[in-house]
Amino acid sequence: MVINRSTRPLISASGNVTQLAAVKAEAKRVGVKITIIVDVIHVLEYVWKAARAIFGEASPKAESWVGDRFLALMNGQSGGDVADAIRYHARKRRLNAPARKAIRKACGYLSDRKRTRLMKYADALRDGLPISTGVIEGACRYLVKDRMDRTGAVWSVPGAEAVLRLRALRASHDFDEYWHFHLAREKERNHASGYARDTVPNPLPGKTRHLRRIK
Repeated sequence: MVINRSTRPLISASGNVTQLAAVKAEAKRVGVKITIIVDVIHVLEYVWKAARAIFGEASPKAESWVGDRFLALMNGQSGGDVADAIRYHARKRRLNAPARKAIRKACGYLSDRKRTRLMKYADALRDGLPISTGVIEGACRYLVKDRMDRTGAVWSVPGAEAVLRLRALRASHDFDEYWHFHLAREKERNHASGYARDTVPNPLPGKTRHLRRIK
């Protein structure tokens, strides 16, 4: 998860309708507004299935054709627009039953209203947002799995949360800065709060004036 310019959490999802509904329900439950983007890699998988159905398994034209559809998505065309292009090229060829089935499945995925409105890749790129879950999945593996998924490890939710917060601070190189903040809050909570005006008095005696001998 990253934060976009409007400070709304960004969720990059596979496009599974059940998954999308679960994410929206959880966001509503906790009162958080989110921005959801369908992972472009999953979208391209369906475009590739359509390309193989139209051009064959090993056709050089398929790669170029998929590249054109990808650029169209990046430049603001919707999933429905890409589905229309797939249908247009499919009608120009005599396809067998398995190929027609692959075309229907790809177009159904791309043109679904719950999904296609989450394919605003041009807007995401403009705002500097990721359009694929790769960076998120990689971060989860490094940050969470490598530390928590060890043989024999058993975690409570509070314990896991505490360890992951510290690991995140170390991974982002913010631990030293955080530690100064932590010490200041510890002093304030455990010491300053017990004194007037939240000020801890100096425990050492003040300097006394040295007597000067006058003749």
